[in-house]
Amino acid sequence: MKRILLVCVAACLFSTGFAQVDTTGKKSSNDTIRIGGMIIVKKPGTNEREIIRNDRTVRIPSRKQKPDNLTTNWWIIDLGYAGFNDKTNYASAAAQTFAPGSTEDWFDLRGGKSRNVNVWFFMQRLNMIEHVVNLKYGLGLELNNYFFDDERIRFQKNPTLITMDATLKDAKKNKLAADYLTVPLMLNFNFTPNKRNGFGFSGGVSAGYLYSARQKTKIGSDKDKIRNDFDLKRWKLSYIGELNLGPVKLYGSYAFENMWDKGLDQTPYNVGFRMSNW
Repeated sequence: MKRILLVCVAACLFSTGFAQVDTTGKKSSNDTIRIGGMIIVKKPGTNEREIIRNDRTVRIPSRKQKPDNLTTNWWIIDLGYAGFNDKTNYASAAAQTFAPGSTEDWFDLRGGKSRNVNVWFFMQRLNMIEHVVNLKYGLGLELNNYFFDDERIRFQKNPTLITMDATLKDAKKNKLAADYLTVPLMLNFNFTPNKRNGFGFSGGVSAGYLYSARQKTKIGSDKDKIRNDFDLKRWKLSYIGELNLGPVKLYGSYAFENMWDKGLDQTPYNVGFRMSNW
């Protein structure tokens, strides 16, 4: 009975974190407590313990720690493709007033160039049911760059118009950038809550505010940048989702409605890879 009591007392002392060096004076990479003829060893980087007495070793396995109810992931990066579903009626008066002479071909995008980059300052995951069902939300920037196949397209301001400009025919770059400050809100299903790179999916909505828009062109070494909202809608509401496949994480979004205030009917979407801790 005395031996059992001694082992229990020693284990409790060790669990408080008061690691000591054994009485032999030798340095050890393990945390060690020596009590009489008994030695308790904690392996570095683990919660496993071993009790050694009379050349007999008893291993005490580590206890699993429950995930925190609220976890935070800082500085998440998304890299993907930015596009839009064009449902404009180019024969309508509204379309021809906003973009005189326009056709669907005007707005063909360069698939290898048009891109979406999102920088999320943080995302948090709040446990709702057994760490399997969670509420996920955050704050960040959505950066969309639409590169056009036809380099002659020109976005004008005062008044806002979209035209074809022959002086841009030799442009090396012609893009429309639309950047949003965005808040995502999702319901997250995490099927492996005890793993860092688990398996699951999320779905929800996001609200974004257009804080910057511009057209940027480059002819030779000359660059031109025009800043204006070009009658893009200030607010963008989107359906959003993500898929976690261990270390591989995918994301996507599709806006509720057209991104223009007038003339055109183009609904934006993004798909790509997410670089995140969970």
